[in-house]
Amino acid sequence: MYSYSSRSKSSRFSSFGGKRRGFGSKSTYGSGDQQRQYGYGGTKSSRRVKGWPVSELERIVRTTQEETAVSAEEMVYLPKHSFTDFEVSTLLKANILSKGYKDPTPIQDKVIPAIINGKDVIGIANTGTGKTAAFLIPLIELANRNKSRKTLILTPTRELAMQIYNEFRDFSQDMHIFTAVLIGGASVERQKLELRKQPSFVIATPGRLKDLIKQRAIRLSDFSAVVLDETDCMVDIGFINDIKYFISLFPKNRQSLFFSATVPPKVEEILLSFVRDPVKVSVKKQDTAKNVSQRIVRLTTGERKLDALNKILIDQECQKALVFGTTKWGVQKLSDMLVTMGHRAGAIHGNKSQSQRNLVLKQFKKNEIKVLLATDVASRGLDIEDITHVINYDMPETYDDYIHRIGRTGRAGKKGIAMTLV
Repeated sequence: MYSYSSRSKSSRFSSFGGKRRGFGSKSTYGSGDQQRQYGYGGTKSSRRVKGWPVSELERIVRTTQEETAVSAEEMVYLPKHSFTDFEVSTLLKANILSKGYKDPTPIQDKVIPAIINGKDVIGIANTGTGKTAAFLIPLIELANRNKSRKTLILTPTRELAMQIYNEFRDFSQDMHIFTAVLIGGASVERQKLELRKQPSFVIATPGRLKDLIKQRAIRLSDFSAVVLDETDCMVDIGFINDIKYFISLFPKNRQSLFFSATVPPKVEEILLSFVRDPVKVSVKKQDTAKNVSQRIVRLTTGERKLDALNKILIDQECQKALVFGTTKWGVQKLSDMLVTMGHRAGAIHGNKSQSQRNLVLKQFKKNEIKVLLATDVASRGLDIEDITHVINYDMPETYDDYIHRIGRTGRAGKKGIAMTLV
């Protein structure tokens, strides 16, 4: 048998860390011909605590539940605008409505007018609150007004880049605004061909972008706007030199937009050196969404972790689960074991080709598989509907990793459950 605690937390300055067990190792970030291995959250995170005790997780879980109970009423937000109020074209408004958007979320309500007015923005909001639409809608409007305007959107993972591309395609339908996606695992020559068409938008991961800059296939001096999505990861210690290099290639007169669910003070200091008189919008009340129930799953004496996971997955309330491990081989091994146990499961990680990863994600989105196993490549920004459970089979390395992992459930106001096996 297993037991769990349904209490929950969120101290911004608490840390996951210490020796990783079970899957333990690094995740793959960036893209292009020379992928890099980074410990997620940086190699010297101030949030990392060696030998992080279970008692800290218990405190985190308990504190969040208390915060949720105290501030439930103040979370009701009445937007100042409707989507029809925004100064965007009739066609863009129609595309917004066709996606089922009614009232803007807090981050959309506050950020869209500022971006349309040309302001630099630092936007901070919980996962699942519509940050992607918050920058895509106004940037598409600005591109519609000025077809020569070029925007670069930088993301830490290929999957997030493709997700942003799909959102862009929906919002820009019939507007004749074109984009190129520059990610590893895809044809470089085809991407060069797309760049020759002078797209208004380029969505890229750092590795492939750097490769194409070296090959003189793209000039950042032609771009008048830059977006860093999942900013804390993008400017963390592993990427900061590349980001500084990219920024140095942009014209000084540019619009800079930074979005994330977590922006630690040190990261904010770096961001402030990249922006001019920015509008800072933070709509977070706490780090975790209030509609995500956080639980600790305790293994009983002699119980295998795999058996505990199996019991969770066969529970009737577990309709669609995202399970996180820390290494590529460990995630794949666990996926294979679950399949032999009769579960409809698949895995995404850095050892799989991009087409394989895309196929598994497609199967998960279409409910052809019930369980998706992943490294932290899936913890940033991925928006998959109706995930009922996020399960930390292995402990996250940092507090921010925990926040981003469990943010894959409870999106768009829906209920979700986050479980951590200990």
